[in-house]
Amino acid sequence: MDKKRSAAAAGAAWEIYSETLRPDAPRLGERVKAVPRMLKAVLRGEYKGMSYGTLGLLALGLVYIVSPIDAIPEVLPVVGVMDDTGVALWLAAALVKAAGDFVGWERGGRPSVVVGEVVDR
Repeated sequence: MDKKRSAAAAGAAWEIYSETLRPDAPRLGERVKAVPRMLKAVLRGEYKGMSYGTLGLLALGLVYIVSPIDAIPEVLPVVGVMDDTGVALWLAAALVKAAGDFVGWERGGRPSVVVGEVVDR
């Protein structure tokens, strides 16, 4: 892995970690436990903080990681794993951020947003 890609991967990992360090933010374990609840709430239409489009992109990212069909095949020693690693880091960062927002919403700290609806705080 070249230095630029290593730095980008380290930056993404740091972003994931630092997201959980804010004083008022849910910790990583709480976020991981919240992911199934968040997905159910999105699918039921209860939580509007994540669109179906975003949910679809997350699902496509997961399918890409586990699929034997890749943009860059794994038979190429290092290069073949880099695309999966990039998608996995993006997926992890997106889920950590979204789960943190969801936990905040569950705690009542953030109202759900519905287009066309006025929400008082």
